[in-house]
Amino acid sequence: MKKGIKIATIGGGSTYTPELIEGFIKRYDELPVSEIWLVDIEEGKHKLEIVSDLAKRMVESAGVPIKIVPTLNREEALKDADFVTTQFRVGLLPARALDERIPLKYGTIGQETNGPGGQFKGMRTIPVILDICKDIERLCPDAWLINFTNPAGMITEAVLRYSNIKKVVGLCNGPIGIQKGIANLLNVTSDQVYVEFTGLNHMVFAKKIYLDGKDVTAEVIKKMTVSEKDGMSLKNIQEVEWEPEFLQALGMIPIGYLHYYYQTSKLLQEQYESLKNEGTRAEVVQRVEDELLELYKDSHLVVKPKQLEERGGAYYSEAACNLINSIYNDKRDIQTVNTRNNGAILDIDKDSAVEVNCVITKQGPLPITTGELPLQIKGLVQQIKTFERLTCEAAITGDYQKALLAMTVNPLVPSDIEAKKILDEMLEAHARHLPQFEDALKKVGV
Repeated sequence: MKKGIKIATIGGGSTYTPELIEGFIKRYDELPVSEIWLVDIEEGKHKLEIVSDLAKRMVESAGVPIKIVPTLNREEALKDADFVTTQFRVGLLPARALDERIPLKYGTIGQETNGPGGQFKGMRTIPVILDICKDIERLCPDAWLINFTNPAGMITEAVLRYSNIKKVVGLCNGPIGIQKGIANLLNVTSDQVYVEFTGLNHMVFAKKIYLDGKDVTAEVIKKMTVSEKDGMSLKNIQEVEWEPEFLQALGMIPIGYLHYYYQTSKLLQEQYESLKNEGTRAEVVQRVEDELLELYKDSHLVVKPKQLEERGGAYYSEAACNLINSIYNDKRDIQTVNTRNNGAILDIDKDSAVEVNCVITKQGPLPITTGELPLQIKGLVQQIKTFERLTCEAAITGDYQKALLAMTVNPLVPSDIEAKKILDEMLEAHARHLPQFEDALKKVGV
């Protein structure tokens, strides 16, 4: 790669962007970023202006020669980029609110990356990410695509199966949060802990935990059953405790999103309460974003504000910038990312996207073999992978029956009856962002 790295960030007006800028500033000595192009669409122009102004103040205050370029021209941003990061939301937060609100009408979890909400976010996003992939092929064919857009695993799956892009990695801040939470629980530094992760994005498990080379999995689980105050909870998931006997029987630590599958009735009730008291999570996030943008407008602000943590983006820059740094500098360290399975998990198709530990090289992630999925999680993980693949097919083809099958397969949906009702209402609500379903909707009368 040439000296002076060009980064193109699609969804640059996101309130998460200061996290990313901070990460590049901290690593400038070994990761010489010269340009960061922040790309957005017309609807996001106002946010882009505010966020890019803060980004410019941050790099100026830090004294690093990084040029910040806000633009609505995606092609200009992608031209000769070395890394393309994606963090966009099709339909913005109002679309997320629909994803969360509509399923609740039918007694089903409403969540942006799980269940019906995750399916619809995927179906809106996959055609867009594939268009971006075509632009990358044409304008920066040697660039790495680093995807943070949710549902990250499903998006990575779609890129791997339906584009010509091979240099793609999906990212989530969840595994870093789990590792740091375990370190806090053990009262040690994070680098003393090694966690073997296995599974899928937002369905990943800490299978084995080592402290200075010693297996301490049982000890950590025991500590977790005494107290949930371990720093492993995510801001966008209700804080609930695991049943101690269940966690001990499972023998692994599930990411917080697994509460939706293992404690469905409890979280469903909490969602109804939250809906009544403060609205959907999207509406809460909208209020947080409005507050953040007001803070970002302050011309004296030259660092990422602490309030950004309330947005749910903790460790975002650590995950993204560590990955880019390791690829660029061929560090060959171990990070947990979404990548092509290639046999790392024996129970998942080799060409599917999985979330596992990888050695990060200049050639990209090399997944570390973790073997068969433990019996206690095998069925659920395989079921969700089936859901992801069916959703990808539906998103590509606009096939109504494929979309219905995907929704019915998802374990959070009670039956095919509810699945069809939810599907029909959500297809109508999101019609603007799902043009591929236009003919199918006419046939079924939606």
